[in-house]
Amino acid sequence: MDKDTTIDELKNTVQDFCEKRNWDQYHNPKDLSIGILTEASELIELFRFKDLEEIDQLFTDPKKQEEIKRELADVFFFILRFAQMKNIDLSNALESKMEINKSKYPTNLFKGSNKKYNEIDENKP
Repeated sequence: MDKDTTIDELKNTVQDFCEKRNWDQYHNPKDLSIGILTEASELIELFRFKDLEEIDQLFTDPKKQEEIKRELADVFFFILRFAQMKNIDLSNALESKMEINKSKYPTNLFKGSNKKYNEIDENKP
């Protein structure tokens, strides 16, 4: 469960799995990035051409929900492996990025908005 497992433990699980298969040789930043993108594409494929009601239905179908979980786990696997291989502290990276996002997307200007930081007029209420 998420609340019982650390990111470090997950990185170690992925590392152990890969090292037992001698996959370090294939896991350079380029190929791991490709893996993230490939798996993310497989995740989005499950939602392609579906409206919001159809998407909601996917989560009530146990078979489809399992497919979504597997694809999301595949993306997570490659993210963990990339971070593990290159000694990236994901918690610190996320905290740092959230600080950047807070300054780019101040609540008073972006609450309820889906605009990008460079699309909003700061002079308008």
